[in-house]
Amino acid sequence: MQPGQSNTQSSDNDWVRVTSTDGYSFIVKRKVAKASGTMKSMLDTSSSYAEAATKTCPSGQRAIIAEKLVEYMSFKSYYETVGPKEDIPIQEFQDRIPREVVLELLLAADYHEM
Repeated sequence: MQPGQSNTQSSDNDWVRVTSTDGYSFIVKRKVAKASGTMKSMLDTSSSYAEAATKTCPSGQRAIIAEKLVEYMSFKSYYETVGPKEDIPIQEFQDRIPREVVLELLLAADYHEM
């Protein structure tokens, strides 16, 4: 730890928990969770949000939706440094989304600023 740096500093390699409304939890790196603008704000250590202290973000969604949100945040985080000439396999990701949850997932993604 650097001089003048406190233990409350967060790192993108810290682990955080994303919870669903039906009791499931997904553990992801902070960098992945920050792919959501909403979760990024929740986890900001300079804020007074309880989520920043507990490292737990409620998704406000049932597990199937929260799982797909976490999958997308991981996908987005993994491919964020890809160059303009490299292919991103977006169709593979889209094929893993069940048709019956598409609308609910779009609404959740909008809320989570993704």
